[in-house]
Amino acid sequence: MKYLCLIYDEEKKWATMAKSEADAMMGEYFAFTEGVKKSGHYVGGEALQPTQTATTVRVRQGKVSTTDGPFAETKEQLGGYYLIEARDLNDAIQVAAKIPSARIGAVEVRPIMVFG
Repeated sequence: MKYLCLIYDEEKKWATMAKSEADAMMGEYFAFTEGVKKSGHYVGGEALQPTQTATTVRVRQGKVSTTDGPFAETKEQLGGYYLIEARDLNDAIQVAAKIPSARIGAVEVRPIMVFG
């Protein structure tokens, strides 16, 4: 089964981290990514640009409107994701728990819907 692991962090926390701390965290991410690829769980994943680069799109009564930034102000922002293959939810949780941001933010694990 495929699961999407959505990574939520406080952008402000990353912005105020000492360079050495941020570099260490990124090193952990690179190591995690290598490990999850070797384990066979990895399907895909990407880091996202900061929320100030986002545009929210809505269509109401046939009219398209756009707003700079994310839809809602939240303490933690979506910073990236991993798409993984796992035996079941427990296996997916075990993988997600190893994502470095699980220690300072949150990782939402959600199964991919299969149609047909």
